Amino acid sequence: MALAMAGQGATAETLDSALARAYAGNPTLNAQRAGQRANDENVPRALAGYRPTVSASASVGVSHVSGKLGAAALAEGGAGAIGRASEQTLVPGTAGLSVSQTLFNGFRTDNQTRQAESQVLGGRETLRNTEMTTLFSAAQAYMSVLADTATLELNRNNVEVLEEQLRQTRDRFNVGEVTRTDVAQAEARLAGARAQVSLAEANLRTSIATYRQVIGVEPRQLAPGRPIDRFVPGTLTAAVEIGLVEHPAILSALHSVDAAEAQVKIAESSLYPTVSVTGNAAQVFDQQIANTRFFQGSIVGQLTVPLYQGGAEYAQIRQAKEQVGQARLQAELTRDQVRAGIVTAWGALEAAKARVIASQAQVQANEVALNGVREEARVGQRTTLDVLNAQQELLSARVSLIAAQRDRVIGSYQVVQTVGRLTTRFIAVPVAQYSAKQHYDQVKDLWYGVRTPDGR
Repeated sequence: MALAMAGQGATAETLDSALARAYAGNPTLNAQRAGQRANDENVPRALAGYRPTVSASASVGVSHVSGKLGAAALAEGGAGAIGRASEQTLVPGTAGLSVSQTLFNGFRTDNQTRQAESQVLGGRETLRNTEMTTLFSAAQAYMSVLADTATLELNRNNVEVLEEQLRQTRDRFNVGEVTRTDVAQAEARLAGARAQVSLAEANLRTSIATYRQVIGVEPRQLAPGRPIDRFVPGTLTAAVEIGLVEHPAILSALHSVDAAEAQVKIAESSLYPTVSVTGNAAQVFDQQIANTRFFQGSIVGQLTVPLYQGGAEYAQIRQAKEQVGQARLQAELTRDQVRAGIVTAWGALEAAKARVIASQAQVQANEVALNGVREEARVGQRTTLDVLNAQQELLSARVSLIAAQRDRVIGSYQVVQTVGRLTTRFIAVPVAQYSAKQHYDQVKDLWYGVRTPDGR
């Protein structure tokens, strides 16, 4: 029994096209991409430690001095100058330029750069993990809409069958072939079937809402979903081996270990001396006497050797070392989680395959049984309840088959996800690929500029 929405045609949505929509427009995935672009900027921030800092300064003001000349003016102006009023207005100003360059800071800049690069690489793996989660959620949403649509149609058809069954039972009751009990049983089954339709409609509405949230559009005409068995490893052992090497969660955890180790070196740099050189140049106007100017210039080298700073730096180093141990344990925990996830997904896929085969056989057997019970009921060898029970068993078998087919497809996607390969590039989804490296290459060596590469 194929899972498909009615009305499919040339414009039907396929599972691949739904995955492409989710890859391009899912808000969770796009938010993670934006976060990674922000993470890229940590590298040029760290590299700024290698570069000089340049600043310009200027000042201007007004200075007014007024008073009388004292005895000291005799030497210049004679006795007649004593007591004479004196006024002077100055416009002092300066214009200067300062350049500072760090020559050595205990390898702090080196290690900050290495830490930022590790964080970028770890962020890319986190982004890839988010991509896999998004694609798996899209596959789940797609197959749930298909399955719930098929289940709703089965329940609606069941209502129609039971309505006809009730009509026939009432006709037979009117001619005295069956009792009022048979009519009541048919009515009860019909009421229960209508309740199941209401439940199926609610489930479908929920699946449609999830589809809209993950994929970004309302589901219209969905083509049947297909498992991606060609991307599933041949054995469980191979799947585990691939997952432990390729899964982005593990790789991200390992990059976190590298970043934590770099943090130890950064903390240790506070114990090293620092060396810097600073050059200053300034033009000075009218400081003491009107219409005067002079130039000042200097180059100063500075060496700072830390001797004791209260002990905080030692605590930071010890703390950073403990965080390295924590990161390594977290990496091991992530490996165990990935391994467990692969084993679980593999078992679920194998179970789904077996359920599909069993459910198909169950449906076929129940169809034969229902036809036989109906024929026997016509000649009085079966009761109305027997027919209703046979119909219910067939309906349950068909619903089970739909669920098994859905789980069969989802299970294949889950295995590929747990081994770390559920990406649009690996499973060949036709969509323009997003490159996290492209943005990194655009910003890593920028010395200035406030616009992002996309023009904001």
